[in-house]
Parts: sequence; C-alpha cells; structure tokens
Amino acid sequence: MSTAKPLVIGNWKMNLDLVEAVHLGQQLGVLLKNHPAEHTQIVVAPPFVDIRSVVSIVASERIPLGVAAQHVNPHDNGAHTGEVSTAMLKRLGVEWVLVGHSERRALYAMDDAAVTQTLRAVVRSGLNAVLCVGEAPEIREESGEDEWVARQLRSALDGLDERFRELITIAYEPIWAIGTGLTATGEQIHDMTLHIRTVAAALGLAGVRVLYGGSVNGENATSIIAKGDVDGFLVGGASLKAESFLAIIQSCDDCYALKR
Repeated sequence: MSTAKPLVIGNWKMNLDLVEAVHLGQQLGVLLKNHPAEHTQIVVAPPFVDIRSVVSIVASERIPLGVAAQHVNPHDNGAHTGEVSTAMLKRLGVEWVLVGHSERRALYAMDDAAVTQTLRAVVRSGLNAVLCVGEAPEIREESGEDEWVARQLRSALDGLDERFRELITIAYEPIWAIGTGLTATGEQIHDMTLHIRTVAAALGLAGVRVLYGGSVNGENATSIIAKGDVDGFLVGGASLKAESFLAIIQSCDDCYALKR
C-alpha cells in the first residue's frame, strides 16, 4: 500500500450544468467543513464547461478539494476542434487529469498508444495523471484480466522518465462494474491491486497509489477498503450527490485513520 494519503476522486462525467455544478461544490464545502476529512485527499472532475466555476468556488470558499479534468488532448495547440490542452487546463487551476478512462477507450477510440501519448503530455506539463486500466467482461470470463491490465500498464508506463513518476496514480476500473450496479468482490480487487502494484514496481513505480472504481457507494466503500487493499476510489454516479460522496470519503477517512 502507498504511504501517501488515500485519494477519492469524483468523476461527474457528462452530468451537471454550470448551476448544478456550483451548487454541488458549495454543498460539499459545507459538509466537509462540518465533517473534515483529515486523512483523505479529495478531487472532483467536472465537465469542461464547469471547471472554471468549480475552481473559483473552491478557491473563494477555501474548500479542501482538488479539481481534475476528465480528458485532455496531448497536443499543445493547433487544429483539434473540440479539444483542450494541458496549458489551458493549468491556466484554469486544474491539477489533475484522468487518462484513458474506460469510456474514452471504448466510446472514443482511445487506444493504448493514445493513452501513452496523453499520459506523457500530462506529466510533462506538471499535472497529476490518473491512469485508468481495467478489463472488459469477456476478458475476465476468459481469465485474461492479469495480462490485459499488465499490457495497459506496460504500454503507458514503460520508459517513463523517473522525474514524472510521483505524478502518477493508477485507477483500476473493471469495465463490467462501471455503471452496472455490479461491484468486484474484495478478493478480486485485492488480487488485481496486488498485481498492479507488482507490475508498476517492475516499471519503476514502487509505492504508487492504486484506486478502485466501479459502482462504489457509501454502503460498500468500507468493505472494499478493508478487503481490497486499495488507496482510495474513483467514484462515478455516487459523486453526483454531496451526501453519498461524503459517505464514501468518510468511509475512506475512518478506515485510514485507524491504520495510521
């Protein structure tokens, strides 16, 4: 397990307009003031159109949240209609970027080569990268998940300059457990987390934080932490409501308070 603080990221995906995003950010600010998460780092990933406003309320109201982008183009600028660059994100105050989320891979043809190129661009800019890896149900059914995830890791991390290693976090998100209501068992998560750490260590990233993402909620978060040996969560739908997101944060915070 990493010695860094556990990390909980709320991925809002393509949800919440400007007004809704500001409201959620303010709600989180109030809840975190009343229930501080002393042992856990918290990040939210709004849609691009909400980032400026979310960053502004986080700064003005001193809310203990980092802000992430859900995707970025690896090019610095140019004829890439509809895309944004790392420099644009940094100017907005973004500190984190999700790289290779399963929905980007599956729906928008983001292959391993594109993930690698994007990861390099993110860390070279000084932003923190959350590298997402995970297998589809047919891969799991054929017991090919270890090699599949190892290939994703090797493709993205092999040869990475050691100066940038501290900027990497890995999120394991089994595709069959995203938005389906299914959650990997504690044993499945533990085995894959151990596998990811072993592969990452061989690639020079010993001690990297490994998160779990896949139908995480306030009811199962404590069990996943205890049995899965994870360093936090990448949360989808449950991060769209302040109370349910806080429940996950508190589960993580309470668990790690006992361990440290």
